[in-house]
Amino acid sequence: MILSKYFQQFFHNSKSSGIVLIICVLISLLIANSSLSSDFQNLLDSKFGIESLHLDYSVSVWINDGLMAIFFLLVGLEIKRELLEGELSDIKKASLPIFAAVGGMLIPALIYFGFNHDTDFKNGWAIPMATDIAFSLAIISLLGKSVPNSLKIFLSALAIVDDLGAIVVIALFYTDQIDWMSLGICAGITILLIILNKSGVKNLIFYLIPGLFLWYFMHHSGIHATIAGVILAFTIPTNISESKISPLEKLEGKLHIPVSFVIMPLFALANTNITFQKEIFEGFINPLSLGIIGGLFVGKVLGINLFSFLAIKLKWSELPALSGWREMIGVGFLAGIGFTMSIFVSLLAFPYKIEIQNIAKISILIASVLSGIVGYFILKMKKT
Repeated sequence: MILSKYFQQFFHNSKSSGIVLIICVLISLLIANSSLSSDFQNLLDSKFGIESLHLDYSVSVWINDGLMAIFFLLVGLEIKRELLEGELSDIKKASLPIFAAVGGMLIPALIYFGFNHDTDFKNGWAIPMATDIAFSLAIISLLGKSVPNSLKIFLSALAIVDDLGAIVVIALFYTDQIDWMSLGICAGITILLIILNKSGVKNLIFYLIPGLFLWYFMHHSGIHATIAGVILAFTIPTNISESKISPLEKLEGKLHIPVSFVIMPLFALANTNITFQKEIFEGFINPLSLGIIGGLFVGKVLGINLFSFLAIKLKWSELPALSGWREMIGVGFLAGIGFTMSIFVSLLAFPYKIEIQNIAKISILIASVLSGIVGYFILKMKKT
């Protein structure tokens, strides 16, 4: 009985998920730089699924496009709840993450472009634009109650707007071909989900089954499939009443543990297996690495805080509750943790150029580690 109690405390402690995620990153890096490297990569590249339905994908694709759609579903549910009844229900507070995300995308892209506009690396301008939701939230969760919930919600909202912006950029600039038929079916499914919501349908099964088809056709449209999770989340019904649990809250409660302790760790294992080779570091200081590190480590915090300052100065937005500019700077650095989408964009920007991809991955790793450490200690500082 004592063991059960400790396990319950562990699984409900947000710090625990952050610790598990960081451990998985370290394990992945160790495997990638050991004799198990090729075996692990072969495992990630091995395919399974239903070929007749065009669902025969590698393990890494199932994790990044399948399981991460569930992660985006959970984040979307949390954002919707906060927009309707929480910290983001006030228009001035809800607008701030949007302004911050725009600044956090624009300034890093400009910094990268400044280093690379006349080089062979110019196609990677979107690499430092994205914030990794999973890792940034893992770091801020390690701070526990020393960081107000409003700031965590702000970072969540900023990160999802940021990643959705990156997905739009991928669709417009890094997608060779869009299947408009599949995209049209996605639009039809979304309209159906909205009709179900407006008709008062509360049973989650009537949303989750169409949600699976939404993911399928979104994946085949050429647009990153994880956006299906966000679209589905915003159609799940909720209510303002505290006396009765809404379908949104019910689904949110069921998803927390599997997302925190299965999906995010699997993602970390699959995506941080970076092999450190001597050849990479010999010519490491170049416009590509400087553009990525400068964009993520400097551009993110600069863009987020500059645009936030302007929005607040113009009285369009308000700072998160119990937060000041020190906290905003700390969050700005945490938003410089690029990982997921940054690595994904680097693969799209430099297809078949393994050496350039590796330099980009190492640069993203360095910038993300620096951003995470600096952001953590700024937020950890006691208020004077």
